Amino acid sequence: MEYEFEGRTEKEAIDRAAEELGLEKDDFDIEILETQKHGLFKKGFVRIRVHTGNTAAASVRSAAGSEAGRRQGNASRAVFGEPVPQNEFEEKMAGFTSGLIERMGYPGKVSILFRENHKLGIKIDSEHSSILIGKKGKNLDALQLLLNIYAGRLGREDTRVILDTENYRIRREESLVRLAYNVAEKVRESRNSILLEPMNPFDRWLIHTTLNDINDVETKSEGDGLYKQVRVYYRGFNR
Repeated sequence: MEYEFEGRTEKEAIDRAAEELGLEKDDFDIEILETQKHGLFKKGFVRIRVHTGNTAAASVRSAAGSEAGRRQGNASRAVFGEPVPQNEFEEKMAGFTSGLIERMGYPGKVSILFRENHKLGIKIDSEHSSILIGKKGKNLDALQLLLNIYAGRLGREDTRVILDTENYRIRREESLVRLAYNVAEKVRESRNSILLEPMNPFDRWLIHTTLNDINDVETKSEGDGLYKQVRVYYRGFNR
């Protein structure tokens, strides 16, 4: 299910969503649709979309789940160090992942990346990693979605499965942060706006939050479907 909420800040909008839905903040995923800075004659404004349940958007957004949760102040401590599956659920998830990439023709070694409350990280080591990742990580996102669907069929709808290979998730996040700052600088110089490429919910969330503290730059998601675009614009620009 999807719901939209507004607030003066991201925290206020999230708190309002949790209160009205009767859920803990760990029980839903957010997508920032629009954010406006507080100014002399304008109040701050944030509009978010809340995804509840194991939806496609929630699964994609969890790509860097530990970092995202930490920034929202809701992450529990991840446990690293034991790559071998420790229970039946982990064995089935690892086996499903291994069988999936083998049937695709791109086999590799599958191990457990981390364990966290309601999150499980799975890592693929393969000479075909670039293919498994795909352009802008779309293949990896699609595989991750399949893993989350399978986890749901095993009765673990409350567990988010995060799939990674070659540390792509971290590298992608660092790249997006650099992109956000570079685009913000261009927008400030041109006093105009720039429309970014289509991105999944988590990538868009990262752009929004990275630029949230820059007073003269604002962001807004545009388009329909899972992969929307973020427009970065200078405050006062006629949209």
